[in-house]
Amino acid sequence: MSETMKAWTGINLANPEAVIGHALSLYHPALTIASSWSVEDIALIDMAAQIQPDIRVFSLDTGRLNPETYECAERVREKYGIEIEWMFPDREAVESLERAKGLFSFRETVENRKECCSIRKVEPLRRALKNQKAWMTGLRRSQSVTRVKLDVVEID
Repeated sequence: MSETMKAWTGINLANPEAVIGHALSLYHPALTIASSWSVEDIALIDMAAQIQPDIRVFSLDTGRLNPETYECAERVREKYGIEIEWMFPDREAVESLERAKGLFSFRETVENRKECCSIRKVEPLRRALKNQKAWMTGLRRSQSVTRVKLDVVEID
């Protein structure tokens, strides 16, 4: 068992508040919450903000978000008094992709989808997590077949 996982021995992983509180005690201020403004993410922010009001929250702005997403984020920002760090893709990379392959190339092939996600999500996520020791996000096992075996605490 790794040292990281040993730090979780004895924590009730079925209790979200216990998990969040323990994560904050171990890693704050080098812990961040990634939010896509889903119900799960907002519940996570709510629990974390009650424990640690100055929690860091970031969101990936892919350039394709609906206005309702920003409205939701703004309501959360106002309610909890938190600053949201918006992470954007590299403008030149997006422009180059769209010039070469069009606005909807991600619909055409798996390779194009991965390229688009790499530019719009993966690279900004890497920047958001730089200098962080841990991150939390509201994933559910029921969301997809690739998430069925998610553990509450994982080493990324």
